[in-house]
Amino acid sequence: MIRATNRSIDAIREKVVHGERLHFQECLSLWDESVDVHELGELANIVRERKNGNYAFYNINTHLNPTNVCVYRCTFCAFRADLRDHRGYVMNDEQVEARGREAVESGCTEMHIVGGLHHQKDYDWYLNLIRNLHDHFPSLHLKGWTAVEINWFTHLTKRSVKDILIELQDAGLGSLPGGGAEIFHPEVRDKICEHKADTASWFEIHSTAHGLGMRSNATMLYGHIENAFHRTDHLLRLRDLQDQTGGFQTFIPLAFHPENTRLSHITKPTPMMDLRTMAISRLVLDNFDHIKAYWIMLGIGTAQASLAYGADDLDGTVRHELIYHDAGAKTPEVLGVNELERLIREAGREPVERDTLYRRIERDGNSWKATIPVLQPLD
Repeated sequence: MIRATNRSIDAIREKVVHGERLHFQECLSLWDESVDVHELGELANIVRERKNGNYAFYNINTHLNPTNVCVYRCTFCAFRADLRDHRGYVMNDEQVEARGREAVESGCTEMHIVGGLHHQKDYDWYLNLIRNLHDHFPSLHLKGWTAVEINWFTHLTKRSVKDILIELQDAGLGSLPGGGAEIFHPEVRDKICEHKADTASWFEIHSTAHGLGMRSNATMLYGHIENAFHRTDHLLRLRDLQDQTGGFQTFIPLAFHPENTRLSHITKPTPMMDLRTMAISRLVLDNFDHIKAYWIMLGIGTAQASLAYGADDLDGTVRHELIYHDAGAKTPEVLGVNELERLIREAGREPVERDTLYRRIERDGNSWKATIPVLQPLD
């Protein structure tokens, strides 16, 4: 690792204050523990307030994990199950529709849809799930299927990424989540998820989605077998694609939870590591408008503190999340709007309910509308 010096930190501070981009070695040096995490937070907060003022965003959302049966066996995953595993499940149409109905009745504006790659389900099962939800609940923005799942659909159908995305978009898919990124560098990726979509496929899928006018998110799974070099490489690859397409709206650093995985011997990241990662992500990803503190994985206290370390978004109510709770997350199953707004105000920020595309939500009783887009639509 490049060791930081007082002179190099002063130079980095000068660049941050003037809105100048950090290069690879500067980014790498920030992971050195000699760099005070609170100083990093102060610098990240400059960028955060430059982009989003004192606002902190949240949304009213629900998760749908329609199956946990998965053909892949990633070492970091506690969610997946084998076909005949007693833990395995598959939701039927009635269960999916009931979840959609519950979401609408609860005031949700978004459904986040990810799951396993079931050995015995063809592409049409995944496509029709989107179509049925959109037909029954058109007010819900469907953010679904990671690049890993899209890659699986191309494998099943022998069709192009573009064809699959156009068909899903026509069926009602609104945007893509950022999952499946893990760590891009092959030194790590080949060890923790060697058989699923590779880095080139992940980037092709998101780039193609952006070209079709679809927004997407991006993630990084940290705190396992990767090191500072791999994390820096990961962030800079994302920054490069954002330079090209402008289609990413949010970056979410995901803290690894080792419980019930094949990496259970690893100690999960400390809150100080979580805050360092949040701050560095904000400093490196100068072309991302939003950095999310995903309270499910970070814990409520660390997520709240992250609002002073570069984050401007706490995610949302997050009903029915299974993937990270299966890996040992001890956070609540759901947070109410009053609690989210309380956490944001306690952190000295102004809460703003948003939709998936970062438009402000205005509510009148049981009805709502999205106004004032924060991001401009793609050309």
